Amino acid sequence: MGALAQSAGATVAGEVFQNLKEVDPRTFIGRGKVAELRELARARDATLTIFDESLSPAQARNLEGELKLRVIDRTQLILDIFAQRAHSQAGKLQVEVAQLAYLQPRLTRQWTHLSRLSAGAGSGGRIGTRGPGETQLEVDRRRLAERLTRLRRRLREVERTRDIQRRRRVAVPYPSVALVGYTNSGKSTLMNTLTGAGVEAAARPFSTLDPTIRRLKLPGGMSVMLSDTVGFIHRLPHQLVEAFKATLEEVRTADLLLHVVDGSSPTHSEQIEVVERVLKEIGADQIARITVFNKADLADSPL
Repeated sequence: MGALAQSAGATVAGEVFQNLKEVDPRTFIGRGKVAELRELARARDATLTIFDESLSPAQARNLEGELKLRVIDRTQLILDIFAQRAHSQAGKLQVEVAQLAYLQPRLTRQWTHLSRLSAGAGSGGRIGTRGPGETQLEVDRRRLAERLTRLRRRLREVERTRDIQRRRRVAVPYPSVALVGYTNSGKSTLMNTLTGAGVEAAARPFSTLDPTIRRLKLPGGMSVMLSDTVGFIHRLPHQLVEAFKATLEEVRTADLLLHVVDGSSPTHSEQIEVVERVLKEIGADQIARITVFNKADLADSPL
């Protein structure tokens, strides 16, 4: 979690852990732990609290009231990282759709903005127009819903365009191979090494959001279409899976998957399991795949 927070640009001032037998419906963590967290935040001059779990809108509001700090959860943090990494029009559209879908049930304000028609009781010219009108919350919800509808419409257009491009590639007699794996496993570096694609490769989560596709000639003379795709992560937010359907389609329609594993990570076994679960979730678990252990030079023991 600390690595994700740093990737988003935060400085980790401290961490608090708690093993819960049951979740507190009001604040997720127990009352004593809330007090401990509040004191730690004050002592470290923290300005933000990040929970490595999904919080309900009510839990986030209650925690902000108790801690006197802005509170975000794991999903919101990952969405923020994606927003920072999105460069293409399609990528930005996908991220904004995911963010608005996340925000929609959380849009709550404890104040109302009365319509200008509600003022002036006793003014004859306003007979029949008295009343609170539409609250600001209702206005905001309606505008958000309208924007989400427009963005989803544009995203469907992007999906249709990508589907046409994909069909054209299928018409080319080259098998398709997709690089998949846990985020920061080295897929983009491998892509650049094999094809010279020039994809941004950085030692941080989610450097790649948009798929890059290049022709690769194999040593035996055969050519394939190689694609680099977005990295997976433990508990990938549902909103992102939905919004990135067009991107993940490159994985679902591939003839072969190269599952790139960071062999130097002490948790690479767990990362393999995460990727397998995500592949099953998106309907790509039946595609033939080869596991490729990467970063062997950094591993403590031979792979």
